[in-house]
Amino acid sequence: MTLLRRGRFTARLAETSDDLKRAQSLRHRAFFGCEGRDADAYDERCQHVLVEDEGALVCCFRVLGLKGGSEIGTSYSAQFYDLSALEGFERPVIEMGRFCVASEVRDPDVLRVAWGAMTRLVDEGEYGLLIGCSSFKGTDPAPYADTFGLLAGRHVAPKRWRPGRSARQVVSLGKALLPGRVGAATRAMPPLLRTYLRMGGWVSDHAVIDRAMGTLHVFTGVEVDRVPRHRARALRAIAG
Repeated sequence: MTLLRRGRFTARLAETSDDLKRAQSLRHRAFFGCEGRDADAYDERCQHVLVEDEGALVCCFRVLGLKGGSEIGTSYSAQFYDLSALEGFERPVIEMGRFCVASEVRDPDVLRVAWGAMTRLVDEGEYGLLIGCSSFKGTDPAPYADTFGLLAGRHVAPKRWRPGRSARQVVSLGKALLPGRVGAATRAMPPLLRTYLRMGGWVSDHAVIDRAMGTLHVFTGVEVDRVPRHRARALRAIAG
């Protein structure tokens, strides 16, 4: 199923086992820097979005739709975070995961198409909450002290939705960052997390050390109705 086209880029849902294998191969190159297939049990439960440049796969991600907060415990993120605060969320929830872009790709339209496709899925499913894990490279938190401080001071989840600690190895985001260092702290964020935050997103008050993936990650949530109007209009213009 084609979700949208923009110039030479097309976003579509994976339809065959070969489509899934291509996505798993791109994920492995993006996350581990070598050939292989990144696969887990969640792949079977998810829809997989492929962004192609005239047939060549340049970006992919997967989505898991949940009927509401009552199913939040079955999400990928629930392996790492206590999400019981979100069990009372009454509208459908969609989880985005394994988002990656081929290392050689520099065209910003790839990200625009990916988010346009995601916007279409969110609107068609009438989802009220977008969740996921935003990953930082490496498992040493020291290089990200300023970025974590910025998140702690400005972007921690509201108390009613805030994830609790569940994983064995976690890192507190620490104290709020001094204003003079905000620019560098923002630039050090993963691009996916910056996009979430521009949409009014919020994060957990701690990061999880994920040694299997070689990353640190924070839980991220975006309440769809709270996305700034200008940002929502721009996304829906791309989604068509």
